[in-house]
Amino acid sequence: MTPDFSLQSKRRVFLKQATSTVGAAALAHLLGRDMASAATPTADLGGMHFAPKAKRIIYLFQSGGPAQQDLFDHKPMLEKMHGRELPPEVRGEQRLTGMSVNQSSLPVAASKFKFAQHGQSGAWLSELLPYHRDIVDDVCFIKSMHTEAINHDPAITFFQTGSQIAGRPSLGSWISYGLGSENDDLPAFVVLVTKGQGGQPLYSRLWGNGFLDSKYQGVQFRGGEDPVLYLSNPDGISRDHRRQQLDSINRLNSHQYQREFDPEIQSRIAQYEMAFKMQTSVPDATDFSDEPESTFELYGEDAKQPGTFAANCLLARRLAQRDVRFIQLYHQGWDQHSNLPKGITGQAKETDQASAALVKDLKRLGMLDDTLVIWGGEFGRTSYSQGTLTPGNYGRDHHPRCFTTWMAGGGIRPGMSYGTTDEFSYNVAENGVHVHDFNATILNLMGIDHERLTYKYQGRRFRLTDVHGHVVRDILA
Repeated sequence: MTPDFSLQSKRRVFLKQATSTVGAAALAHLLGRDMASAATPTADLGGMHFAPKAKRIIYLFQSGGPAQQDLFDHKPMLEKMHGRELPPEVRGEQRLTGMSVNQSSLPVAASKFKFAQHGQSGAWLSELLPYHRDIVDDVCFIKSMHTEAINHDPAITFFQTGSQIAGRPSLGSWISYGLGSENDDLPAFVVLVTKGQGGQPLYSRLWGNGFLDSKYQGVQFRGGEDPVLYLSNPDGISRDHRRQQLDSINRLNSHQYQREFDPEIQSRIAQYEMAFKMQTSVPDATDFSDEPESTFELYGEDAKQPGTFAANCLLARRLAQRDVRFIQLYHQGWDQHSNLPKGITGQAKETDQASAALVKDLKRLGMLDDTLVIWGGEFGRTSYSQGTLTPGNYGRDHHPRCFTTWMAGGGIRPGMSYGTTDEFSYNVAENGVHVHDFNATILNLMGIDHERLTYKYQGRRFRLTDVHGHVVRDILA
């Protein structure tokens, strides 16, 4: 029997048209989902869940675990009990790390540093933080933070992603996904890491997008001539040449998208365009030559050295002025298992002035009211000495059961301390704030209901706070 080629031809035409129709529908769905996620917390909400109190966040993360007993949490009982065994009922059944679990003795270690009250709020501060004295009435000290993680990597990952297991989107990525960007020429989420610091390593997954679209990941700015890797044109390539090259690449990507309908291809195109814009916007943001000398007097001379904590604090202010929504600073080196008095003195000297300067500078510019500033680490330190306690020296092990974080601006009640610890600074005594509560509160200040900011992945709706978290409303202005 002779085949009917005309019928086969008609069948091919039909299938091609049907495929195109299905493909168009899929494309519309993908584009709609992608555009909605960039502008709203979830596709059916149509905007922020409620009016935000903060427009942007600057998060000064102190990696390593600052010792609350030597900075913020004044405990006279430690002086009375110095050198004596930590009472068993204080520790209870709490686990210890592998670094001190085999110690034959857990001697109480009083802080070597003097404390005094400051400001109208009467906040207690260690002598290690002289510049913080100027901002205590603008700050809310949360002294009852607690977490489950007892080692650095899971503890930092928990704070930054809401899970101790790597792979979830970071806080900055969630906010970028929920709210989008207010600046067409800079990323919505920028990361700054103090250069040359030792201590526990930091990983790019801490500011990663996880299962969200890659356009929501943080972009790291580095100190030096090229703040963003691979952004500058190589020798012999002009900006016009770069534009022509980019147009050609975008055409190829567009053709590929028409075949595959993969939204990541569109993200790739958008990221190429953002990189092109950043060739102009990044040098402008990172060039401090237009800052008056009074700025460097405020932040400290280190602010003139790119990549230092002080320079990153100043850069964070400049990025906030340019409507970057989430600016994450990391400063390593707070992990003082031994020789703590020397180590923490150096860390405080590197961070105290610039941290306080940032708050004062934002307030001077009228930006503190809608800029949320956060200062804190992944956990605290033990009130007993790790290793041998001597008259002039001691160390402190990791301690997740209580530690201090502070917040300022952006809808936070100023000049207050929230939560208390027991007289040994070992357990939360009142108004504990868990990591999930903390992150729920941050989202709330940005106009987001943490229970409604979700993303469906592998059949489950994920959120930053998992199935936990309560907004700490007592600290909201």
